[in-house]
Amino acid sequence: MSETIDRSARVSTLELFFDLVFVFTITQLTAVLVNGNGAAGALQVVVMLAVIWWMYDGYAWLTNAIATDLLRFRLLLLGGMGAFLVVALAIPNAYAGKGLAFGIGYAVVVILHAGMYVKGTSVSEVTAILRLVPFNLTAAALVLVGGAAGGGLQNALWAGAALLVWFTPWFTSTEGFVIAAEHFCERHGLVIIVALGESIVVIGAGAVGVPLDLRLAVVALLALGLSASLWWMYFRDEDGVEHAMVSTAEARRPRLALIAFGYWHYGLLLGVVAIAAGMKKAIGDPYDPLDEWIGIELGVGVALFVASTVGFRTTLGLGVSRGRLVAAAAALATIPIGTEWSAAGQLAALSLIVGVALAVEARPAELRSADA
Repeated sequence: MSETIDRSARVSTLELFFDLVFVFTITQLTAVLVNGNGAAGALQVVVMLAVIWWMYDGYAWLTNAIATDLLRFRLLLLGGMGAFLVVALAIPNAYAGKGLAFGIGYAVVVILHAGMYVKGTSVSEVTAILRLVPFNLTAAALVLVGGAAGGGLQNALWAGAALLVWFTPWFTSTEGFVIAAEHFCERHGLVIIVALGESIVVIGAGAVGVPLDLRLAVVALLALGLSASLWWMYFRDEDGVEHAMVSTAEARRPRLALIAFGYWHYGLLLGVVAIAAGMKKAIGDPYDPLDEWIGIELGVGVALFVASTVGFRTTLGLGVSRGRLVAAAAALATIPIGTEWSAAGQLAALSLIVGVALAVEARPAELRSADA
C-alpha cells in the first residue's frame, strides 16, 4: 500500500476510455425498458442499475485515489472494464437465462476493485475499504447465486443485494476515504454527459426506417432540445458544485460525496434510462398517441432527473429550487399529453417545462425574492 498518492486534478484518458463501457450499460438498460414487460421490466432495471452503479461509482472513487498511469493499475482497470462489459452484455436477458454471466462479471468487478484499493491507496483508505469489502463480497455472492438459480429466488436475492449495497454506508463509516474534489466532480460530470449521450443515440436508433422529412426533423429536434435542457440543468451549478466540495472539510467530504454523487446520481441515471427508452419509442411514431407505458417513462424519467438535481443541490448546500420541484411535478402531468395526443406533444411540453425552470433560475436574485 502507498502512503503518498499523487491525486491528479484532471480526469485521465484511461478513465474516459473506461467510461465508454458505461455508455453500453445505459444502452442495454434502455433496451430492457424498450422491450416492454411493464412494471416488472422497470423494477428489473431499478435493481440492476442499483448494483451496477454502486460498483461503477466505486471505480470512480478508486481512480480518484490511485495513480492510473502505473502499468499494473492500467492493466487491472482494463480488466475491470472487461468485467463490466460482460455484465452489460448479460443485461437484456439477465432475468431470463443470463443471470449467471451477470453474476460472474459482477464478482470479478468487486474483487478487482478491492484488490486495487488495498494495493494502491493510503493506509486510511485501505482501512476504510476493508470495512466495505465484506458487504460488497456478500452482495456479489447474492448476485452470483441468484443468477445461477433464476426465477423467484433470483428476484429476491438480487433485490436483497441492491438493498444491501446502498444501506452498507449506514452500517459502517466513510471515515478514512480521501476525496480529491476537483477530479471527483469532473469525473461524475463526465458520467452524466456519457449517460445523456445515450438519449441522443436513441434518436438515431429510433429513426431507423422512418423517412427523413419535416415531421421527423421536428420531433428529433424536440428530443434533442429536451436532452440539452437536462444537460443545462445539471451543469448550470458546475462551479458551485466544485466549490462546495472543495470548501468542505476533508473528514466530512466522503459522506457528502456518497450522498450527492452516489445516491442522487443514481436517481439522475435512472431518469436518463427512462427518458432514453421513451424517446426511442416516440421517434418511430411521433404524431400518434404513445403506449401508456412509454408516456409514463418519459414523464417519470424527466421528473426523476429534475427532482434528483434538487436533492443534489440541496445536499451540497446550493439551496432548494422550488422552480425545479414544480417542474418535476409538471413533468408527470405531461403523461396524458403523450398517451392521448402524441409523442411530439409530450416532448415539446417537457422541453418547455425544463426550459422555463431554467429561465426562472436565471433571473436576478432580487426578482426571485420579490416573487417569493
